Amino acid sequence: MPEVTSYQPGTPCWIDLMVPDQRAALDFYSGLFGWEGEVGPAEAGGYAMCTLRGKPVAGVMSAQSVGEEAPPPTVWTTYFCSADAQATSEAVSRAGGTVLLPVMEVMDLGRMLVAADPLGAVFGVWQPLGFSGAGLVNEPGTLIWNELNTTDREAASAFYAEALGLESSPMEGAEGYFGISVDGRTVGGLQPLREGMPPEVPPHWLVYFAVEDADRVSAKVSAAGGTVLRPPYDMVAGRMSVVRDPQGAPFALIAPRPMS
Repeated sequence: MPEVTSYQPGTPCWIDLMVPDQRAALDFYSGLFGWEGEVGPAEAGGYAMCTLRGKPVAGVMSAQSVGEEAPPPTVWTTYFCSADAQATSEAVSRAGGTVLLPVMEVMDLGRMLVAADPLGAVFGVWQPLGFSGAGLVNEPGTLIWNELNTTDREAASAFYAEALGLESSPMEGAEGYFGISVDGRTVGGLQPLREGMPPEVPPHWLVYFAVEDADRVSAKVSAAGGTVLRPPYDMVAGRMSVVRDPQGAPFALIAPRPMS
């Protein structure tokens, strides 16, 4: 079902984007996916909760420098559900990861942290209290898939198994691709970082948005000032492309093929 009210620990449950120009990002994604979203209140750091048909689908916030540090990169962050953010933080450290943003309270909504796995891929953890995460998924304009691109599949698999309880195994019909699962239910993917990628592209989590027509939406990205990094192509799960928004955040588009 596309509507979701709760998530099992270990499941990707939320995504958000940090950008230099929050208003421009809200306008771009509203035009691309039909989202609604406004700059949030000051007490919430201006965090914008984007919705589709009244359901939360993603967050957008303004990236700010801390002291003399450079602002964070413009990327989408995948958050994994946790029953206990502090325990997960400790598990991340034990498994060799790095906690970048320690556990913090987000009003009465939940507790969160941001970390990097041993290969450098950044992800978030969300312990829900008053807010579970994305309320609408797996349909046009919403999150449908989260994928780890890494330089060491075995090391990454071992880390996420220990830190988040995720299991990985080869995905049938997709050579070299691995499914990530929680209690036997596939919740994401894992693959080696593609050969030929620019050397500055580090291991990362890539978010996929469902669309009805990957070619049409890719063209809309270009028309709105974004970039098509990999033109639409057919693959086992549907027709997809990889694009970048006007401020540099990469993401994937996929018109999913019904699976037998």
